[in-house]
Amino acid sequence: MKLLLMLLITGVVSAKNDTPKIVFEIPGVHVRDFALSTDGKELYMTMESVGKDASQIIKVNKTPTGWSEPEIASFSGQFKDLEPFLHPNGLQLFFASNRNDEQNATTEQFDIWQVERKSQNDKWGVPVKLNEHINTTDGNEFYPSVSSNGNLYFTATKKNGLGKEDIYVSRLVDGQYVTAELLPDTINSATYEFNAYINPDENMLFFSSFGRKDGHGGGDLYVSHKVEGTWQPAVNMGADINTDKLDYCPFYDEKNQMFFWTSNRSNLTAEQNKYDFAKWYQIYTSGENGSGKIYSKAMKF
Repeated sequence: MKLLLMLLITGVVSAKNDTPKIVFEIPGVHVRDFALSTDGKELYMTMESVGKDASQIIKVNKTPTGWSEPEIASFSGQFKDLEPFLHPNGLQLFFASNRNDEQNATTEQFDIWQVERKSQNDKWGVPVKLNEHINTTDGNEFYPSVSSNGNLYFTATKKNGLGKEDIYVSRLVDGQYVTAELLPDTINSATYEFNAYINPDENMLFFSSFGRKDGHGGGDLYVSHKVEGTWQPAVNMGADINTDKLDYCPFYDEKNQMFFWTSNRSNLTAEQNKYDFAKWYQIYTSGENGSGKIYSKAMKF
């Protein structure tokens, strides 16, 4: 049976929409994260149960008539996998998972893993866990994001952090990731910073934060630019993007100047009219109803 979903990326990526648009939703589950290949032909996302007790990475491909039906990515489906990120070269994909080193059981924490392929026409290989400079034995590492030079940004809770969760970068040196560095206080704060997206040129960073004085109440998206090697104070992206619900998982398509993110925003209200079951079901399973959905808005930074 054909999945009931909304996938309007064709025509939307280049459209100059003034208000946020839902570009992907699957009724009954949360859809989050957004990893679009630089050629626009592959898209990876996380499909997560409402109770967050199950999550898989799903994939769709661009076809001559639109987008293919979603399918579970070849390296996913057995464990709790989430937060895929494609290297700009399209040959490496990073993600978070609770699988163990032997990949035959789960652990109680999440680590960052990587899969590779020889070309975009080849299948993904076997996932490999990144080294101890990124993954720890006593904590979680989430939301990998990689610039063109391979430097990896991610979310973690560490003893040297500024807050509850912080954003770190591990630089790729001679093919190996080195000790992760805490980003400065123009990015991190005494509260929560998470879900960072780094652009290919490594001079623009989008991320979520919860608990800041300028927040809208549910976790907001911020942006910072690197100027002469220094990250500038992060700026709240405003009420067009942020709501009193959770807004997170940013992705920016610089070529088409389109910003994507996940939001749990909702416009459900206490309806005065008495609807039948079909009407209520439509209201509860589509549109802005509090479930995780992927939105887009034309923006230039």
